[in-house]
Amino acid sequence: MSHRKFTLSFPWARYSKKLASKIENPRHGGFFTPMQAKQKGVRLVIGSKGDIQDGNSVALYLLIDETDGVIADARFQVFGQSALIGAAEAACELLIRKNYDQARKLTADLIDRQVRDKGDLPAFPEETFAHLNLVLDAIEMASEQCLDIPFAEAYVPSPVDAKGVSGEGYPGWKLLSREQKIAVIEEVIATEIRPYIELDAGGVQILDLIDDRELIIAYEGACTTCHSATGATLNAIQEILKARVDPSLIIVPDASFLSPPVSN
Repeated sequence: MSHRKFTLSFPWARYSKKLASKIENPRHGGFFTPMQAKQKGVRLVIGSKGDIQDGNSVALYLLIDETDGVIADARFQVFGQSALIGAAEAACELLIRKNYDQARKLTADLIDRQVRDKGDLPAFPEETFAHLNLVLDAIEMASEQCLDIPFAEAYVPSPVDAKGVSGEGYPGWKLLSREQKIAVIEEVIATEIRPYIELDAGGVQILDLIDDRELIIAYEGACTTCHSATGATLNAIQEILKARVDPSLIIVPDASFLSPPVSN
């Protein structure tokens, strides 16, 4: 049955343009079979929530690399309103190349920001939040089927609460190896910083960690010409990393990646 019949109800006019486009043209719709997973040498896990009788049901099909727990591919099947199609599509985009621990940290806010037209204007109307939560529940169900899979050696689960509570640093930070410390920082950046910077066509990467204290970063995209890259954005990055990782961290942007201001 075509998904078209489900896209004509609900507050269509209040969806973002990006969300509407993904609902009309989903790239991750479908499913994987156990045979396909076996041929690819990965594990198939399925998370399903909702009930067709109640009008909304979603099933997520994730292919998991059993060597490091990374999601190699993701697809979904939906019965329900258009918002559920959009939420599942956006979630699949975010899940690919993340491991199952990172998948469990996905939030409704991050799914919404994935399909916003503007950084401060929600893509999903308030009455569709239940659909976002249905997708998150399906992700949790799928992730629980992977708990026996080890992570990559350098991966250290982030202490970041996905709902954004404040913190006093990563427990046992000073006892970690340099590689683990960089992995912790990268996880916090990937979870709390990069998704929001990317909304404005910018990016941030780790270049080096000096003496376990001085973090050298490089800006990418629009951030290289933005005046806030050395002001408000830098302060925000530093505050998050101090709270989540270590209060003594100092964040230093590599000036060679910043474009000089254009003179009039």
